[in-house]
Amino acid sequence: MTIWVLTILGLCALIAVDFFIGRKPHDVSVKEAGIWTIVWIVLAVLFGIGVTIWGGGQAGGEFFAGFITEKSLSVDNLFVFILIMAKFAVPSHLQQRVLLFGVLIALVLRAIFIAAGAAIIASFSWVFYIFGAFLIYTAWKLVKEAMSDEDEDDWNENRLLKSIEKKFGVADRYHGTKLFVVQHGKKVMTPLFVVMLAIGMTDVLFAMDSIPAIFGLTQDPYIVFTANAFALMGLRQLYFLIGGLLKKLVHLSYGLSVILGFIGVKLVLHALHESGVHVPEISIPVSLGVILGVLVITTITSLIASKKQSEKAALEAAEKDAATDPATDPATDPATDTTKDATKDDAGKTGVDA
Repeated sequence: MTIWVLTILGLCALIAVDFFIGRKPHDVSVKEAGIWTIVWIVLAVLFGIGVTIWGGGQAGGEFFAGFITEKSLSVDNLFVFILIMAKFAVPSHLQQRVLLFGVLIALVLRAIFIAAGAAIIASFSWVFYIFGAFLIYTAWKLVKEAMSDEDEDDWNENRLLKSIEKKFGVADRYHGTKLFVVQHGKKVMTPLFVVMLAIGMTDVLFAMDSIPAIFGLTQDPYIVFTANAFALMGLRQLYFLIGGLLKKLVHLSYGLSVILGFIGVKLVLHALHESGVHVPEISIPVSLGVILGVLVITTITSLIASKKQSEKAALEAAEKDAATDPATDPATDPATDTTKDATKDDAGKTGVDA
């Protein structure tokens, strides 16, 4: 209990520092986002080293495997955040405030999900079958979505959010960092508050696959919670750092599907082992190696594929410009106008003859 209290107090202090830094709305530069992203990653690494020293190599490996998995899932979730921001046309200087509250909502929701998951696992070991099957299904769904030709460039509000907007009303414009304003004698929500609700509701869906995934790597609630917390803490800065690079990670969904499918199989094997069936179990070092290997390969192949797509698009654009450029039309190009040259030659020849 003492460790839990100290950890939560420490996380609250970090959240307070993060809030203090971003209390004044402003456009976050790439330099600022990069510095704080490094700071959060260093803090996570130091915490993992501390877990390894006091908890042993097994606990340290579980933390790092869980942290890397949750971080990679969070990167994929950032794309949805970008769509939500675009949908509600959130001003750039207010986006960090939206993300800060989104992270806070996610932390609270994850804590509830983790507590519920730990209680269920402690009472019913067969729940690992359900978690494993769900992760395998999610992996298959990710592959199916990645292979589809449809581009998901829009985000639609769910029914719950629409009903909340209809009941309370929404102001016609943003009012700084205010969440409620009085309009026509009625207290209504600002678009900023609606965006926060949208991201909070989306966090619930994200937790549905991330929590079973990390429980497939460790059953220690403390490690599950801290790995999630550190993965989420730097999410706001990561949004501004790689927001423009997300579209280049074209194979990220395939990589995440492999990771989720791998953890799903690991959960099923663990469930069979708990049921008394003699099956091989996947160790944490192997899990950590597979996760890191998949992410590295996915990143490399994504950058190569993205570069080829850019070169192809540039070539097609150049060919299109060349086809529509009047200067390259043989009918008007002086270099290819042989009739005009022939007339000059004939005129010159006639003058010589005369």
